[in-house]
Amino acid sequence: MSSETHDSALRRATPDWVWYAGVAAAAILWWLVYGQLIPFSEWVTSLFPVARDSHTGEAIAFFVYDVPKVLLLLTGIVFVTGVLRSWFSPEKTRAILAGKRQIWGYPLAALLGVLTPFCSCSSVPLFIGFVSAGIPLGVTFSFLIAGPMVGPVGLGLLYGLVGWKIATVYLVFGFTIATVAGYVLGRLKLERYLQDWVRELTAGPAGDLPEDSLTMVDRLKVGVGQVREIVGKVWIWVLAGIGIGAAIHGYVPEAIMLKVMGGDAWWSVPSAVVIGVPMYTNAAGVIPIVEAFLGKGAALGTTLAFMMSVIALSLPEMIILKQVLKLRLIAIFAGVVSAGILATGYLFNFLM
Repeated sequence: MSSETHDSALRRATPDWVWYAGVAAAAILWWLVYGQLIPFSEWVTSLFPVARDSHTGEAIAFFVYDVPKVLLLLTGIVFVTGVLRSWFSPEKTRAILAGKRQIWGYPLAALLGVLTPFCSCSSVPLFIGFVSAGIPLGVTFSFLIAGPMVGPVGLGLLYGLVGWKIATVYLVFGFTIATVAGYVLGRLKLERYLQDWVRELTAGPAGDLPEDSLTMVDRLKVGVGQVREIVGKVWIWVLAGIGIGAAIHGYVPEAIMLKVMGGDAWWSVPSAVVIGVPMYTNAAGVIPIVEAFLGKGAALGTTLAFMMSVIALSLPEMIILKQVLKLRLIAIFAGVVSAGILATGYLFNFLM
């Protein structure tokens, strides 16, 4: 039996309505589960013989909440981008964003990141979906940087903490870092440093059939196939990355970091970045720490550099990205973003 005959037999064996009903039911289930993650994490944490507000309790609650959140986001986003990719092959996508149009891709991707309330590890699923859909690498980096760094949650909390002027300046600098860093990374032509399986995804066609001849059910199958391919490769690293982040999240050494970030020495800003990178939390989690540091006299620029490094260059994010990017590309990405964060920290310290 030829492959085309076999595919036709499969389509006859499973009526189209089963696929539509199954996808709709899965979407409803996804939404219901996602909405219950916080009470679920609190319930699971309560089963352990530890106080909820203890270091261990914080770490457990963080892990139990973040693992399903990131996996759900990864699954949903990869499925949607897989279905969309069946209409827009990598060649079409590159053509749309090529030449003069591509220069607008960087600020547009950064703007999308600003409007997306994700932490760094939650932005990774979208990043993976963009890369697998053939979006230029530099453009996807602009989104990955802007998403956690200047998302609406962090900006709102920062506005309430230090006022609209500083929050606006922070927004402008974060957006600029994301746009310029994405542009620089895009100009370096670093696609060869994508993991091999990702390059195969971006280079290959979306499914076995020509894109114009795919039915809607065929497109849904492409989305399911993308989920199996991508989520199946990275889920274990999601667990590992968030596990490390949860452990660090529960044991933040505020007193030690305050000694570093409260001084005027030139090394205070890079030290804050070095301290912040191994940590992992979202903007809502790091803002209370920032508030505590500022209340105890920490320098504003140094504190903001710490905040940026925590939510834009977290170690768990790098561990998850390792399944998509080779180490050299991760190092280049971290270096470019770190340069922007350092410049922001020094400038704020100088102005304030």
